[in-house]
Amino acid sequence: GAFLKGAFLKGADLRGADLRGAFLKGADLRGADLEGAFLGGADLRGADLRNADLRGANLGVANLRVANLRDADLEGAFLKFADLRVANLRDADLEGAFLEGAFLGGADLRNADLRGADLRNADLRNADLEGAFLKGADLRGANVEGTILDKD
Repeated sequence: GAFLKGAFLKGADLRGADLRGAFLKGADLRGADLEGAFLGGADLRGADLRNADLRGANLGVANLRVANLRDADLEGAFLKFADLRVANLRDADLEGAFLEGAFLGGADLRNADLRGADLRNADLRNADLEGAFLKGADLRGANVEGTILDKD
C-alpha cells in the first residue's frame, strides 16, 4: 500500500517487488524492470510504463486507466479484471497474458502481440486492434462491440 503518487522511477529495478495496492497514479516507470512484480490492486492511473518489463507481473484488478504501456513487455502477465480503459498498449507484447474479464474499452492495442492471450469475458468495446496479432487468443464471451480490427 505504498503511496508513490507521481514518483520518478524511470529505469528502476523493481523485479519481484511487492507493490500490492500501491498508489502509483501518474508515476514515471518508463523502462522500469518490474518482471515478476506483484502489483495486484495497485492504482497506476495515468502512469507512464512505456518500454517497461512486466513479464510475469501480477496486475490483477489493478487500475491502469489511461496508462501509457506503449512498447511494454507484458508477456505472461496476470491482468485478470484489470482496468485498462483508454490505455495505450500500442506495440505492447501481451503474448500469453491472462486478461480474463479485463476492461479494455477504448484501449489502443494497435500492433500489439496478443498471441495466445486469454481475453475471455474481456470488455473490448471500441478498442483499436488494428494490426494486432491474435493467433490463438481466446475471445470467448468478450464484448467486441465497436472494436476496430482492420481499417481496410
